[in-house]
Amino acid sequence: MMIPPGETIGILGGGQLGRMLAKAAAQLGYRVHVFAPEADSVAAEVCARFTCAPWDDTRAMAEFAADCAVVTYEFENVPVAPLKALGNVPLHPNARALEVAQDRLNEKEFVEALGGRTAPYMAVDTREDLDEALVRIGSPGILKTRREGYDGKGQWRISYDHEAEGVSLSGQAMVFEGLVRFSAEFSVILARGQDGSVVFWDSAENVHEHGILARSTAPASAAVLAQVDEARALAKKVADALGYVGVAAFEFFATEQGPVFNEMAPRVHNSGHWTIEGAVTSQFENHIRAICGLPLGDTRLAATRVEMRNVIGDAAEDWAEVLSDPANHLHLYGKAAARPGRKMGHVTRLIF
Repeated sequence: MMIPPGETIGILGGGQLGRMLAKAAAQLGYRVHVFAPEADSVAAEVCARFTCAPWDDTRAMAEFAADCAVVTYEFENVPVAPLKALGNVPLHPNARALEVAQDRLNEKEFVEALGGRTAPYMAVDTREDLDEALVRIGSPGILKTRREGYDGKGQWRISYDHEAEGVSLSGQAMVFEGLVRFSAEFSVILARGQDGSVVFWDSAENVHEHGILARSTAPASAAVLAQVDEARALAKKVADALGYVGVAAFEFFATEQGPVFNEMAPRVHNSGHWTIEGAVTSQFENHIRAICGLPLGDTRLAATRVEMRNVIGDAAEDWAEVLSDPANHLHLYGKAAARPGRKMGHVTRLIF
């Protein structure tokens, strides 16, 4: 179903991804209505309307839906149950994509069923489960909460078995993953249209620091490029199986055995921010195109090389100096309070 320009797009979530989606929507002539539980919303600053209400406020959700021709979301931890209040308003990507991505165990099982390669893993609900996982999988490994958690949150590295003694499970459902030996980390980002058409951007090679993405570079190294086709094939299988509409990101490790799936994000992704200036059509514009039933745009590189680095925490930078280099493109998200680990913006550098 095509949603013509001039209609209103609803975005669930008020962070920087919503902000960049709203700007892409405005470029195509759409109005945007943001729904978020936090009053301090950087997305709302650039939108026509803002509903600030808890996720479980079904009346507010229904009133929000009544103003929208289509609804999307900017992060994967939106609760699924309240979305029934959207009624007949289309939700893209669909709730099934949220259900799979919100639970790390379900996600791994879903991908494995489609032939994907994952790190060895085991569900952990009790101390006995963790002890068994350490016997079956061994250390080093990473204990992760099954739900919530991002940018390194909700994760505990266990380098040696005895380190597990100090980990509190706190009644949370978790999963233990064996550590993967890899030469590089990379993303596969695709856009899938309502008609099932799929386009891919160049896979960026990613560098993480303290569990947070620090830099993405495209094109990637030879080690990554040799594994992109296999990773893309898996990503497309997942998108097709979910009946997915919109942009999705899939993170992989490049290993001697081939690409190892790490996790997926059913949304636009930090490792694709470089596409705003670095690709003919950005991930944000193509997401809007997809959910509105418009043809997908060209994803080719707009430069020989593109480098994106995140602005993280409260480190002082001289923005005038950054902008004095014409190759740099600065994006600050308008967040008032800087704190360690918080993404405050990014800088994209184009090399021709």
